[in-house]
Amino acid sequence: MRYNYAELFAAVAAEMPERDCIVFRNLRLSYGDVAARVNRLANLLLSHGVTIQRPRAELRPWESGQDHVALYLYNGNEYVEGMLGAATARAASFNVNYRYVEAELAYLLNDAATKAIIYHARFAPVLQQALGSLREAPKLLLQVADDSGNALLPGALDYEEALAASSPARPAATPDPDDLYVVYTGGTTGMPKGVLWSQGNIIEGALAGGLPEGIFNAPSLADAVAMLAAADRRVLLPLPPLMHAAAQWMAMAAFMTGSLMVFPDVVDRLDPDSVWRIIDKERVQFVNLVGNAFATPMCDAYERGGYDGGSLQRIGVGGAVTSASVKDRILRLLPHAVIGDVAGSSETGSQLSNQSDSQAPATSGVFAPAPGACVVADDHSRILEPDSPETGWLARHGFIPFGYLGDPDKTARTFPTIDGVRMVLAGDRARCLADGMIELLGRESVTINSGGEKIFAEEVEDALADNAAIRDVVVVGRPSERWGQEVVAIVELAPGQDASDEELLAGARRRLAGYKLPKAIIRVAAVVRSPAGKADYGWARKAAAQAIPA
Repeated sequence: MRYNYAELFAAVAAEMPERDCIVFRNLRLSYGDVAARVNRLANLLLSHGVTIQRPRAELRPWESGQDHVALYLYNGNEYVEGMLGAATARAASFNVNYRYVEAELAYLLNDAATKAIIYHARFAPVLQQALGSLREAPKLLLQVADDSGNALLPGALDYEEALAASSPARPAATPDPDDLYVVYTGGTTGMPKGVLWSQGNIIEGALAGGLPEGIFNAPSLADAVAMLAAADRRVLLPLPPLMHAAAQWMAMAAFMTGSLMVFPDVVDRLDPDSVWRIIDKERVQFVNLVGNAFATPMCDAYERGGYDGGSLQRIGVGGAVTSASVKDRILRLLPHAVIGDVAGSSETGSQLSNQSDSQAPATSGVFAPAPGACVVADDHSRILEPDSPETGWLARHGFIPFGYLGDPDKTARTFPTIDGVRMVLAGDRARCLADGMIELLGRESVTINSGGEKIFAEEVEDALADNAAIRDVVVVGRPSERWGQEVVAIVELAPGQDASDEELLAGARRRLAGYKLPKAIIRVAAVVRSPAGKADYGWARKAAAQAIPA
């Protein structure tokens, strides 16, 4: 059976309305509470004509027949309500990076032909500037009050007041598994693109591991809900910003299964103490981190003392390098937990996985493939067999997106047909090992060509990050008269460290060929990353260029 997440949520909420659904600051909302708020939002959107306009069967892969609702929000109940409310009205929500400046925001809202925007009051000044550059004014602006004190934008409605005035009755619209789930890429390799998934495919392509075994074989929705009701209640904390896909997928896994979703009090930045407090208070079992940038400060805070962490069963990591040494550190502190390292992207879902526990040393870089994951040849001619000596493209078939919103050319390039099978190639390089495992090498867009050799930035970052003197590191290439490009490491040292270049390279020399080692190491006070912990390679390239000796 294929699912629409709004329909599945509504059925779960009807079955267990008193069960806690969301905890955020002073709010504790039951499934019944959230369902009523979702219905109010859906009815409000429908009253402004924000819904489906054309059925999926009439559309090409890069086309959307649904109106789009921008979620310009920090984490919290409003983000979850926005996703579910839009889907219940048969519109499609999409993520907005809250760090965007006016021009970037205007581009995104225009690209999505945005019909409604739900936003925190803190972002009202930037939004007001961007609205003047839109080709078409949105039909609805909903402003979520916060501590900024910003007044309502002209024509905007207060979110809570508008919901209170709307009906809590279930709308007549009937969601469909082919309704869209839209997630915009981060734009690290060009302008952001809207990835168009069917809800049915994103649920199987990214969330299957968080659902009861056999649920996709359930004969009816009622049977599926019965399976969910019989499963153990879980407590999940989607820690990265919900404007990123991985955090959304954890949130979706929570609200589709009758689980409790919690958020820390501080959501505009990573505050490890706030996170540990809510983990202990609500007995959180599952949390996801983004690489060393999240894991290291979380470990630092735990080591300062005062926290238990005994409830944690699984710690998900991904989105950036999480070195083996940092995984081992987590497992020393929380030996009862399991670390799930997941690799994927907005275009592929959860594509690869690697599990670590305290019984054996952690590893990084080698993963078990999810269903449909494979490596294809450089020229896209064939799928590579296990133990092939070739380096190829990481690919996936089966549960994959339709394409990119409004971009037939990029859709054709990223979703080619290989050996008669439609696949997605998101730009990662990989090798298929003899045992069927996949070695992930890194993104082609940040690959460094030095002296005719390809060097994968993530591989060098992983080798350097195992050095205890390094708190964080990003690796880039910069122009070199001799090499074409040379490898440069931008390094943030751990507190109290003053290691020499040779000391910083010592461990990496045992793991990497000499040509892969950085030709220069640049020390910075802090490595710049996105709110989700992903490397800002644009910033790193500028830092590398500015440090070229005169």
